[in-house]
Amino acid sequence: MYGHCARIAWLLVLATSGQRIATAQAVHPVTGRHIAPVMGVNGADWLEREERQREEQPEKAILAFHLKPGMQVGDVGAGTGFYSLRMARAIAPGGVVYAEDIQPGMLERLNSNAATQHVGNVVTVLGTETDPRLPAGKLDLVVLVDVYHEFSRPQRMLDRIRDALKPDGRLILLEFRKEDPSVPIRPEHKMSVDEVRAEVTPEGYHFDEVIDTLPWQHIIVFRKAESVQ
Repeated sequence: MYGHCARIAWLLVLATSGQRIATAQAVHPVTGRHIAPVMGVNGADWLEREERQREEQPEKAILAFHLKPGMQVGDVGAGTGFYSLRMARAIAPGGVVYAEDIQPGMLERLNSNAATQHVGNVVTVLGTETDPRLPAGKLDLVVLVDVYHEFSRPQRMLDRIRDALKPDGRLILLEFRKEDPSVPIRPEHKMSVDEVRAEVTPEGYHFDEVIDTLPWQHIIVFRKAESVQ
């Protein structure tokens, strides 16, 4: 088995290899942040790596989401369902996770994982780069786990996500901490709290709080601003 440092080095090579969808890198018009390329299906094993449980501590993150049975939750950029399936268990009975991704291959793996784990309250949604196609006005919470920094059209996506939230709905972003140089992730796949706030708030959201209980990631919470139509 790889040592920790060697494993991280391998993951960083993977993140820059042909395992990613080739897109022209752009910058965000507000912060000038370089938008990262999207991970392709051939790199999906990285989402299910053994080390992820230790590095990201998803159970601790999900506790911070304050999930309850019966909630309607969106997981945008759900990948293979690492978070979707965990959240689905937390909101049962009666709750539904809408697991969105723009790649059919990711959703196929997610559905397979859900079947294997006997999780039946996940609905997969094939979105686009400009619209996650979530049900309008229905969701209590939308979660973006290590994915917002890859949105090629972030302002448009935030607009559509806001449309999917209930009036008191929340948006939660998990992003690797750019402020911490010891976090072993490429810079374009990390974001600072200031960057996130500067980009998200103008799109119809109120900043709520930052929860820094995870080893490498910020949990950044926003609420829908009702005054924005």
